[in-house]
Amino acid sequence: MCLVVEKSILASGLVASIVQIIAVLLMLWARITFGRRSFHAAANPTEGGLVTNGPYAYIRHPIYASILYFLWAAVFSHFSVINLILGIIGTIGACIRIYSEEHLIVHQYPQYAEYAARTKRVIPFLV
Repeated sequence: MCLVVEKSILASGLVASIVQIIAVLLMLWARITFGRRSFHAAANPTEGGLVTNGPYAYIRHPIYASILYFLWAAVFSHFSVINLILGIIGTIGACIRIYSEEHLIVHQYPQYAEYAARTKRVIPFLV
């Protein structure tokens, strides 16, 4: 049996398309703020200090947040059971990565605990 993703990862409809555009802009802002060191496959923290400016002043994981915003805009735009399952799998993967990174970051950067207390993980002021 072959699973086929229905429709497209690109949203349809004005609101979902705006969410995806905002997600792309957030990703770019986060990448520029974090710098070149953000391009690595491992979950281990990079050298160079804790970044708390730019989008990181509002959410701790803006890159993962942008991926999730983009993904869920597509899921809701082209809703189906398979797309919902794929959205859930993507979210679980992002959560595993977020928690893994946070576990490692707190050991390398003790000030991360205070930063985490004042910022949310993926949705400003909420989650």
